[in-house]
Parts: sequence; structure tokens; C-alpha cells
Amino acid sequence: MGKLFTLLIAALMAVGVGAQTPFVTVSDGHFQRDGKPYYYVGTNFWYGAILGSQGQGGNRERLCRELDAMKRLGIDNLRILVGSDGRRGVKTKVEPTLQVEPGVYNDTILAGLDYLLMEMGKRHMVAVLYLNNSWEWSGGYGFYLEHAGAGRQPRPDDVGYPAFMAAMAQYATNNRAHELFYDYVRFILSRTNRYTGVKYTDDPAIMSWQIGNEPRAFSREALPAFEQWISEAARLMRRLDPNHLISIGSEGAWGCEGDYGVWERICSDKNVDYCNIHLWPYNWGWAKADSLWEHLPAACENTKDYIDRHVAICNRLKKPLVMEEFGYPRDGFQFALGTPTRGRDGYYQYVFALVAQNAEQGGCFAGCNFWGWGGEARPRHEQWQVGDDYCGDPAQEAQGLNSVFATDRSTLDVVRQQVERMQIR
Repeated sequence: MGKLFTLLIAALMAVGVGAQTPFVTVSDGHFQRDGKPYYYVGTNFWYGAILGSQGQGGNRERLCRELDAMKRLGIDNLRILVGSDGRRGVKTKVEPTLQVEPGVYNDTILAGLDYLLMEMGKRHMVAVLYLNNSWEWSGGYGFYLEHAGAGRQPRPDDVGYPAFMAAMAQYATNNRAHELFYDYVRFILSRTNRYTGVKYTDDPAIMSWQIGNEPRAFSREALPAFEQWISEAARLMRRLDPNHLISIGSEGAWGCEGDYGVWERICSDKNVDYCNIHLWPYNWGWAKADSLWEHLPAACENTKDYIDRHVAICNRLKKPLVMEEFGYPRDGFQFALGTPTRGRDGYYQYVFALVAQNAEQGGCFAGCNFWGWGGEARPRHEQWQVGDDYCGDPAQEAQGLNSVFATDRSTLDVVRQQVERMQIR
């Protein structure tokens, strides 16, 4: 029934019968969905396609329960990794991988992505799907550089992040690495879902294709080439798929070597439909591990300033803004389930209130996706190991650091109250 309905809508649109578009769109600087303004509280669910598979790490029963739990909370927007790249058995990297070598794909993960999108469509949920990653935990830049002939690339757990980032600065100017990535983009965007028979380009369960997770230049010298790459990637995605929104996945100025002008230029591209920022008070030094609650006011103040500076740019561009990654550690910098989340709850409440105020005022700050959904997961080790549950924290992070679990009742209550507030408007 779901497949027939989707095909019918597509057919009506094709013949010009005034059918309401099933896709999320942008009109005059605002998201539209089902003919209404769309403001939302969503989450990051990076492991959704792995969970939807029937191979290593797959658990379709859990996937459906997690989707149902999110839907009951009013969460309908999930930011998801399409797939990890490279060989397995690498510490701090997500596995199983989707792209084993350039052009060589693990079909079980593709099936998992198909299944995930089918189940999201049944629940009227939408996915933001990111295709690359500047960081090591899913392959991304390092994978493409290695296969473009740049040699074995370092990993932060071996050499530290400064050396890793210096190496990744090669990506912006490596045209061969770009071409390998574009081949991957062509492959993914040209697929048809095996379970619904719907082409990805026609699937309303997809809200946006995203160039990558936190794409960076990693040096000021590489910024011009970085801007060119972003433009080329967005242009390719638009040519392949005219129906869906395109976004970058940027952290904002923080991911552009602190240059707000660079961020404005990449977001102004005609093929980029809306803008993204990420925000990490602990990672960015605005809150300390031993005083997360005490530093909450300063974290909120810096957050407001960062958002406001990007909102001003989005108002000029007439494009919506989404804060699609943010997190706050548990009190006392603890990781275990059941440990207090007073600071996190306060931070979430502050961010959600900013979105709600914008919704009430018709502003461009349109949504946020907290990082990340842990749900039913029960981490067994602080460092993720094969066979452990997937949670909101990827393999390079302490398991439980930023995850919101099903047992975090106070945090989930904050989410629920915010969604209800936005639905009343």
C-alpha cells in the first residue's frame, strides 16, 4: 500500500495534477512539509542503516522499536550515515563498512538502508543522509585519499588529531579523491529501494542529501579549493536528484577555519537549499568535565552568540538554518546508563527553546538534531568493540558520552515537551 501510494503521488506530480508535493521543500527561507511550515526537533541516528541490515550488527526488530519510540516522542527527522568506508577491523572506526573499496559495496548494508527508508516512510519520518565524513570514524576523507594514491593515511588514535588534520588537508586539492567520491554519490543517488520499488530520487522518506559529516578544509590555505569542491558536489547532487533538498553538513564557521565569510559563500551556492551548524560546548572548551553544571550558563551564552551570528547570515541568504549536531556530557563526565543528566537537560531545554521561539516568530532557525539517539543500547565497553550494541556515540567516542538512552527519562521529557510546544503553534 505504501509503495502504491508513493507511486501514485509521483505520477500525479508528473502530469501536473495539483497534487501537494510529498517532499520537504524550502520556500522564501522556510521549510515546508505537507503544505505547512516545518520546524522540528530531531536526532542523529547514524547507525540506522547498519541496524536495518541482516548481516553483522543488524537488528531489524530493534530498529523498528527505536523508530516507534522516536515517533511517540514526536521525533520525525533523523540524520543518518549512508555507510562507512574501507577495511574492517580498524580500531575506532564504524563497521561493518558499506564501501569496502571504491566501487565495491557491501550489499547487506545497502539492504539495511533500503529497509530503514521503507520503515521510516511508513511512519512519516524523514532522513537527512550524509555521504562523506572528514573524520576517521567512518572512513571518508582518509579512505578516498588512500585510494587516490596519497598513501596510507594516519589515524588520530595513532598520531593525535593535529597530525591527522594536517594530513586530511590534502583532500581539498586532491581531484582524484573527489572523483572517487563522486562515483559513490552517483551510485547511491541512482539506486532503487528493493523493498518498495521506489527510486531514491522519488522517495519522500528522504529530506536531504548531505555532502558529508563536518566537511572541513583543515587549513586556511586549502579553503579556496574546499569551497570549489563543495560547489562541485552540490551541483552533481542537484543534477542527479531535482526532488530532494541538498545541504552541506557543516559545523558553521567553526568548520571553516573560523571564517564566517567562507561559510556564507558555501551556503550561498544556488544548489545548497539550507544551512547547517554543529555545536559542542565541551569539545570547544566552553564547559569543563569537572564543572559541566557550573559552566552551563556560559555554554548557553556562547551557544546563543554562535547561533545568532549564523542566523544573521541565513537571513541575508533567505535560507533555513538547522543546528543538526549538539551534545552535552552527563553530569560528572560519567558514561554509564542511569547517571545524572542535569546539565544536559538544561542545555537541551535552552537550545529547544531557541528553535521554538523562532517557530513562533516565523524565523529561519528551523530545527535541531541532538546527538545522538542511544535508545535501547546497553554499552558493554567504554571503547566500542565488534558485537557491542550501537548507540549514539561512534566507535572513536566513549560509549555513553553523548547518547540519550531510553532510560534517560528526564531528557526524553524535555524532548517531548518541546515537540508538543512546537506542534501547538
